[in-house]
Amino acid sequence: MKGPETRSQAYAGADEDEKVGTRKHKTVKAEHKEQELEHKNKKTKSENCVNGHPNGKSTADVPAEFDEFCKATKEQFSIQQMKEILEANDQDSSGSDDAVVHRCQDMLFYGPLGRCPVCNGHMECTGGNYSCRGAYSEWSTCIYKTRDPTRKEEPIKLPEGIKTDLIKQHQNPSHRPHRTLTPVDKPFLGMMISLSGRLSRTHHYWRTEIEKHGGKVANTVPGVTCLVVSPAERDRGGSSKLAEAMERGIPVVREAWLTDSIKKQEAQPLEVYDVVTDLSVDGKGIPWDKQDPSEESIESLSAEPKIYGKRSVYKDSLLQDQGGKIFEKDGIIFNCAFSICDQGRGLNHYCIMQLIMVPENRLHFYYKKGKVGDDPKAEERLKKWDNVDNAVKEFARLFEELTGNEFEPWEREKKFQKKPLKFYPIDMDDGVDVRYGGLGLRQLGVAVTHCKLEPLVANFMKVICSQEIYKYAMMEMALDSPDLPMGMLSDLHLKRCEETLLQFIETVKSTDETGQKAHAVWSDFSQRWFTLMHSTRPFIFRDCQDIADHAAAALETVRDINVASRLIGDLTGSTIDDPLSDRYKKLGCSIHPLEKDSDDYKMILNYLEKTYEPVKLGDISYGVTVENIFSVESSALPSYEEIKKLPNKVLLWCGTRSSNLLRHLHKGFLPAICSLPVPGYMFGKAIICSDAAAEAARYGFTAVDRPEGFLILAIASLGNKVTELKSPPEDTKTLEEKKAGVKALGRKKPDESEHTTWKDDIRVPCGKLIPTGQEDSPLEFNEYAVYDPKQVSIRFLVAVKYEEKDAVMDTEE
Repeated sequence: MKGPETRSQAYAGADEDEKVGTRKHKTVKAEHKEQELEHKNKKTKSENCVNGHPNGKSTADVPAEFDEFCKATKEQFSIQQMKEILEANDQDSSGSDDAVVHRCQDMLFYGPLGRCPVCNGHMECTGGNYSCRGAYSEWSTCIYKTRDPTRKEEPIKLPEGIKTDLIKQHQNPSHRPHRTLTPVDKPFLGMMISLSGRLSRTHHYWRTEIEKHGGKVANTVPGVTCLVVSPAERDRGGSSKLAEAMERGIPVVREAWLTDSIKKQEAQPLEVYDVVTDLSVDGKGIPWDKQDPSEESIESLSAEPKIYGKRSVYKDSLLQDQGGKIFEKDGIIFNCAFSICDQGRGLNHYCIMQLIMVPENRLHFYYKKGKVGDDPKAEERLKKWDNVDNAVKEFARLFEELTGNEFEPWEREKKFQKKPLKFYPIDMDDGVDVRYGGLGLRQLGVAVTHCKLEPLVANFMKVICSQEIYKYAMMEMALDSPDLPMGMLSDLHLKRCEETLLQFIETVKSTDETGQKAHAVWSDFSQRWFTLMHSTRPFIFRDCQDIADHAAAALETVRDINVASRLIGDLTGSTIDDPLSDRYKKLGCSIHPLEKDSDDYKMILNYLEKTYEPVKLGDISYGVTVENIFSVESSALPSYEEIKKLPNKVLLWCGTRSSNLLRHLHKGFLPAICSLPVPGYMFGKAIICSDAAAEAARYGFTAVDRPEGFLILAIASLGNKVTELKSPPEDTKTLEEKKAGVKALGRKKPDESEHTTWKDDIRVPCGKLIPTGQEDSPLEFNEYAVYDPKQVSIRFLVAVKYEEKDAVMDTEE
């Protein structure tokens, strides 16, 4: 499967040989008449068009004429008449009065706009572009934009009762001027900017640059868009301009705002460049999606989830500290979380609605709606209700207002239909998100101290029961909004996410669309996906690699984290009663550290050293050192006694995030969630292993500041017949149905002369990595696909630490 491509059209050559007797020769008289007609047409055209514009208007004249025309239309037509004119010409007449006026003026002067070529919606001028205002589906508005929309080649229609000579000269389509929109290099258009203090460039320089890019410079502060200062300005106590700007609530920004806005040809968010936030009384939190990703990640990791399950009281309500509990009636829990992502409208919002009962039967309705990561601008309400029935009715009314669906059918039977530009419920499960319920940093040492397990096993349990690894995983996937419990979703919600993903993959495989229409298909899925799987940084998926990294792998990780949440539960209380031993029992897994002088330990160490290559991150390579090795026997996986009876057994490496590990041990391996033509998914719904530790290490390595990880060694039975592939299969369904073992050849393999055999005829493909001769393979190392989970069993966990190779240590104090 390939992503949509724009196909070039082939044109036939123009030098086709003429055939005698098939063409009539023009007479001299006919040629003379044709030349006269052509000369006449050129003359008429030149009389009507000077400088390339109809009626002798130059480029500079047209905007001025349009301004005069706009004033005349406002005087001559009422808003209602403008709506009727728009409707008569198949134009959009909805929206505010200002929107109606602008659309009508554009149409009367430049001509009626054609429909959107992608969704057949109405087009509208939105500053530097004409944008579609239609809906591609109930999940997404159309994001089609153009600077040169099609116009209808027909006279403007006027409804009965409306007469005017104002548009007479514009009735002939050939006489209408072409609209030239404001160039995209005017980021400061419509802005008034004030400058203060010593900047890196002179005030004269910046005045010239600001005016060149569409803005104006004011010497005073009142009424300006922002005040640009040097950070040193406030350190010296600030000028009178700075004090006045703060008093008036006018943004005060660094000089870099000017530089970056010009460089990116778009006015950057003022709050990102703010220099006085810490001087403000309340502060002005910067939206997460406008921050540098590294800054966002720091804020994310330090943020505590505000809601962590179906029965949790939202943190910002402040009612949990008063003993508040989520209200329940007739089997319904009155706690809802909602999401909407519509990039065509610039929406990435959440909403929380809760009925909370505080001791002494005081019922409160809490409501909050805002953009993810932009808390200061959220709409928030808390109201006490004396009448329970009225509060329940108000809850149901708001649910229907937000979603377009009735409340009870959703809560009782999960019946729901997405409506355009309406929220979708995030179905929470009844439990505790591990990002809240897992062990916090201050609990880790105490939990191990009071644990009765063998110390190394206790330390292992501490890692997989801590908040940290799950917070990092969610942060890396940008699924870490503190306002939505992405670590405590219901199985129903996860199933809907999976169905959406699989449906889209099938759509892409079967579609013939290219260009803008293909882009619209991907855009629709992206907006649908980020409504269901809410992200702090949604984007439009571009290709299958994006789908693999940010949809398939993300869904698998979130699914695994949800399993961890249910098993770990709430560990926020005392750890003296040994919660790690309790979770170890629930894990259903026997874990024992190997002695470092044992044969198994030496065999695994040799296998790792021979088949490992450094993980590269930029220009830096990372090697691994083995910290510990554990033998594993999980009740969710085939036992050793069962798997040793199967044919063609191989000890292979599997890579995993630490956040996925608990699920593998507790529930067993699951095949990949979908089939995609990229590594990890190109063999369909299979469990993927490798004979190279280097391949597994890529998945276990998270980041430079988190060097610890785990590699899995599993016994895989490849069956009596192994299908060997030199290139990815076009269709994986046959392989999935046969459940036969597959070996896909990479560009490197372990030297077969060094392979060994472990106990019970289990092969260990240990050997120095050498070229396979398969230079065209998309895989660097061999991969093995097993389609039946009963043919794979985890035997060892290798705890490793990634270390920078050839690092030069800085010894300077």
